[in-house]
Amino acid sequence: MSWEFGAAVALIISSAIIGLPIGHAMLASSVFYLLLQGQDMSIAFEQMLTGLYGSYVLLAIPLFIFAADLMNVGSLSDRLLDFCRALVGRFRGGLGHVNVVSSLIFSGMSGSAIADAVGMGRIIINLMTKDGKYPGAYAGAITAASAIIGPIIPPSIPMVLYALVSDTSIGFLFLGGVVPGLILGVLLMAMNAWQARIHDYPVEDPVPLREMPRITLRAVPALLMPVILLVGIYGGITTPTEAAALAALYAFLVSTVFYRSVTLRMAYQTVRQSAKSTAAVGFLIAGALAFNYVVTIEQVPNVIRGALGETELTRWSFLLMVNAMLLLLGCLLEANAILLVIVPIFLPTAVALGVDPVHFGVIVVVNTMIGLATPPYGLLLFVVTSITRSPIRDTIRHLLPFLAIMIAGLAIITFLPELVLWLPRLYGYNG
Repeated sequence: MSWEFGAAVALIISSAIIGLPIGHAMLASSVFYLLLQGQDMSIAFEQMLTGLYGSYVLLAIPLFIFAADLMNVGSLSDRLLDFCRALVGRFRGGLGHVNVVSSLIFSGMSGSAIADAVGMGRIIINLMTKDGKYPGAYAGAITAASAIIGPIIPPSIPMVLYALVSDTSIGFLFLGGVVPGLILGVLLMAMNAWQARIHDYPVEDPVPLREMPRITLRAVPALLMPVILLVGIYGGITTPTEAAALAALYAFLVSTVFYRSVTLRMAYQTVRQSAKSTAAVGFLIAGALAFNYVVTIEQVPNVIRGALGETELTRWSFLLMVNAMLLLLGCLLEANAILLVIVPIFLPTAVALGVDPVHFGVIVVVNTMIGLATPPYGLLLFVVTSITRSPIRDTIRHLLPFLAIMIAGLAIITFLPELVLWLPRLYGYNG
């Protein structure tokens, strides 16, 4: 690798340290590299525009963002929360269980961990801390942990980005995330039950069984969204991008027409907010596309594959190494940046060692999602502490047991690939 590439990497690191968004830093370093190489600097922008406008799959991202934002401003979140509370709130640590189950259900609609924490998470945190039932730091910790499940169970914006860089089927990636997401949910609930017993967290008053039909009926329109998505994609009716459009339309109609909880003014504000979020993700993707051109010129994936080949790594030792590196990088880098820049470097080696690309994609997404809640720079940590107003050190202390159980879940997902691939193969995947 050339000294020009080293200078470009140094520019990214120094720009990130002074606070420049990572997408801007990658684009600037790509232009800087081309300048040092004496190449036409417009190549960076050509790569950026070609990648953005030539990828149909990227349309799913703004549509999923819009659907999630609509659910957060409407009453869908409240109705889902009532349903979850009636379902699991009667057990010790019940509101903690409600937190996890609501994330499992909400994840079938939003595809975003941040949307889960900001929307559903804000409501459940207020419930948990009301009258001092749970410490604010604990409520924030379990909210950050459960929000991680959002992008693992379909739909998933990070999986869309992985499909972009790996040319893997989004449909099979979505299916591959179902069982791992459920495993992590069960592990989080088990840890919450243990914490509730240790700290003597309260038992909620059980919802009478006669109320269950009414509560369920009120939540049915919201619960139907993941069903519509999955039936559309795996019934061969829609592509994943078309399913995202259908989800956005359904969320709009349910919020504005059926529940009548979103006015036209609120819908306009939601469109503006979704556009801002989409622009932020879009610029990150654009910067990554430009920088990936530089990485390709430098043949970085081949260099790394050659270096790893000399160490005679097995498939399992390679996956162990990738897990360790991604967990470490997740403490420092934004999840989408890891998916767009770091993952393509390891993909050729993974394929050469016989690692299934769907299995590898799920491992990568789980790693990056754990990174969102990992100190010192986990974005979910800052989101939940801004809601709870609790010191971040207290939130981290309560979060550590949940991080430990999630890393145990990651180990299960890594070394038992059949758990990930069972559903995709059931639907015709031949990997």
